[in-house]
Amino acid sequence: GFRVSGEWFNSDPEAIISQALQTGAGPNVSDAYTINGYPGPLYNCSSKDTYKLKVKPGKTYLLRLINAALNDELFFSIANHTVTVVEGDAVYTKPFVTDKLLITPGQTTNVLLKTKPEFPNATFLMAARPYFTGQGTIDNSTTVGILEYEHPSHHNHQSSKNLTIIQPELPPINATGFAVNFTGKFRSLGNAKYPANVPKTVDKKFFFTVGLGTNPCPKNTTCQGPNNSSKFAASVNNVSFQFPTIAILQAYYFGQNGVYTTDFPTQPLIPFNYTGTAPNNTNVMNGTRAVVLPFNTSVELVMQDTSILGAESHPLHLHGYNFFIVGQGFGNYDPNKDPLKFNLVDPMERNTASVPAGGWVAIRFFADNPGKIHVFQDMEALY
Repeated sequence: GFRVSGEWFNSDPEAIISQALQTGAGPNVSDAYTINGYPGPLYNCSSKDTYKLKVKPGKTYLLRLINAALNDELFFSIANHTVTVVEGDAVYTKPFVTDKLLITPGQTTNVLLKTKPEFPNATFLMAARPYFTGQGTIDNSTTVGILEYEHPSHHNHQSSKNLTIIQPELPPINATGFAVNFTGKFRSLGNAKYPANVPKTVDKKFFFTVGLGTNPCPKNTTCQGPNNSSKFAASVNNVSFQFPTIAILQAYYFGQNGVYTTDFPTQPLIPFNYTGTAPNNTNVMNGTRAVVLPFNTSVELVMQDTSILGAESHPLHLHGYNFFIVGQGFGNYDPNKDPLKFNLVDPMERNTASVPAGGWVAIRFFADNPGKIHVFQDMEALY
């Protein structure tokens, strides 16, 4: 079976992005979340638009869960059922059992669902709703599908409308503790057949702060950022990506100078208490700046959330790469103590991970896919 959690917008997506860039506010929130394209009965006028997953008692089903939402991390649960997680981003995991999941945009999670041994005389709701800790507005709604058991041949047919409907319990919208505990359960198989080829030593170490800052509002205009005179701006090491008119990879191959620079800061230019009191100046720099790596360089990248405009969980991924999540924690990363706790035995290999709200995540990878690596933060900026 395939379960896809996505978003429904009644507006043109390009118009949503254009409006956000003009006003400096976050993009307009979606009108609904969906499961396999169906919003479910908790939204107005969509009671008939509900996805039903029909199963038989005593069977095991493989469900491929995909978060196809634009910008929101989603909790997911099936009422009165547990699942066994066996995969993340197309990489096998050491199996673990859970009754609730968290999936960030772009992530996939394969789970095994073992149905009840006998017809349960009930239907069970499958629900998804967002995990969010930041500022601004968000679609704080719930999409629902139905797990429906097929009637065995010897059972008198009974309308599903007369069956008891059981609802799942999802974590609170700001359940950072659950989020970090859940992601920490993922482990690679780490055996001879499926080894975790994590770099044991690294050639380059980078420390990136990620979070929201501001850009000044253009003269004689009113913006909708943190105040009327500023726009929200996502940044890494206080640099917000400025899109070039020519693709960076094209510029590199054809020697077109001036499209980008190779001076992206590999650590914050001005250190501060990243998860403590925010600096008074929240403005960011803008530029098309890159870090250039020799082929096959082994890299360690620590990404630190900042509380400049509120601590927030940031899903990030590398285009064209998998990486190993070797550590994560809350507060400010300690380069002396925290590496001692890194998992270099069976760390999870993924292509998408979340920087914990008010915390940090450390990844390692080999730069062995020639091309341009983007670190993608939510939908807000590329670096």
